[in-house]
Amino acid sequence: MRTLPTLAPVNPEIRSAQRIGQNAQPSNRLAGFCAVLLLAAALPSPSLAATPNPALDWPAWRGPARDGRGAPGQNLPLKWSDTENVVWKTPIPGRGHGSPTVVGDRIYLATADPVKHSQSVLCLDRRTGKELWQTQVHADHADPGHHANSSAASSTVTCDGERLYINFLNAGAVHTSALDLAGKVLWQQKICDYMTHQGFASSPVVHESLVLVSADHKGGGVLAGLDRQTGKMVWSEPRPKHHNYTTPSIIQAAGRTQMVLAGCNLITSLDPLTGRKLWELNGSTEECVGSVVTDGTRIFASGGYPRNHTVAVVADGSGTIAWQNNTRVYVPSMIVKDGHLYAVTDAGFAVCWKSDTGEELWKERLGGDFFASPVMVDDRIYASNVSGKTFIFEATPRGFKLLSQNQLGEEAYASPVVCGQRVFLRVATRGDNRQEYLYCLGNSSDPTRR
Repeated sequence: MRTLPTLAPVNPEIRSAQRIGQNAQPSNRLAGFCAVLLLAAALPSPSLAATPNPALDWPAWRGPARDGRGAPGQNLPLKWSDTENVVWKTPIPGRGHGSPTVVGDRIYLATADPVKHSQSVLCLDRRTGKELWQTQVHADHADPGHHANSSAASSTVTCDGERLYINFLNAGAVHTSALDLAGKVLWQQKICDYMTHQGFASSPVVHESLVLVSADHKGGGVLAGLDRQTGKMVWSEPRPKHHNYTTPSIIQAAGRTQMVLAGCNLITSLDPLTGRKLWELNGSTEECVGSVVTDGTRIFASGGYPRNHTVAVVADGSGTIAWQNNTRVYVPSMIVKDGHLYAVTDAGFAVCWKSDTGEELWKERLGGDFFASPVMVDDRIYASNVSGKTFIFEATPRGFKLLSQNQLGEEAYASPVVCGQRVFLRVATRGDNRQEYLYCLGNSSDPTRR
């Protein structure tokens, strides 16, 4: 497995102090050397930066390409239990629904303490699951929302290799924070005041020099672009007065880069660097949770309140609706591959449509309710239901084939992560002593486990 660099270029200030020590008389060299040590301790630690590798890492919500698809050719386990194919298992303090973010030798998670009402970012060692640090981003006033299944840490951390970015709903407002890889908070930006309904779940999205954030709510939300280095608001666009929960998608479609999201009865496309609206159409329902996906020609969106609605719109801004149906894919995001659209409905059905016409090729019951979004590696989809059962099925237009179903814990709201020959699952046990765990799963025959 690739490891992070452990050395960084020596800081010029340290070099200067070293020269002072070297040029001093013998009686002063000890004092000079002590000055070097004191200065080094006061300066930032060596860089932990590691550019996310799409073949090994999962740096953001929905993965390296932000489309729910992992790197091909991974040797992932088909079966697991609490005792089978477990590389490690780590208890996670607090409560959260955000998925793990995996970059280099580290894993990052958002979590909230339901007693102290604090919100934090947690860092684990990727190889062992050992906790490396935990940074409290907000000391109190965490807002979990009013839905029985929501949490105050439902966003997923985004890592660009140098910094971490996280969204939290706190004290009646949405805030985006940046941390370095050692856990130090670098900046924090209030996005907007927020009228809480069910909760907040939108994750930050990194694009070039910006961090992009959506915060839709009944009082009138915003879409915003923040400078990654400073947190300064570069652009901000007002939104309709509706509750909505989706994370924006950065897609390449119709020959250009677009920032697209559904909800508020709209499908909206903007220039991600300026916030300028490219196009918008009345083609969605009021409340959506899943992120849109594209096949390069069409954009696929879904929502579930006040109507169940899955739709394909042409991505060129012409306003053309290619097809639509009333399938309820409200919370889970969908996956598109090779001319076909795959989804897992909230009610527990797996379905495949032709992406150009919407023709349903197959539909099969999995079982249980689904909030987590499925992920795909090659022709296999991994989908976890609310009760902690993960279904692995073959997904091709030729038909559905269930390969396995595996139980871990009693709750699963976070989406699976599949990278570096591993499956990462955030699950929980129920009851008065509810406890969350992060599992790292891998084939027992995999030599990288040794």
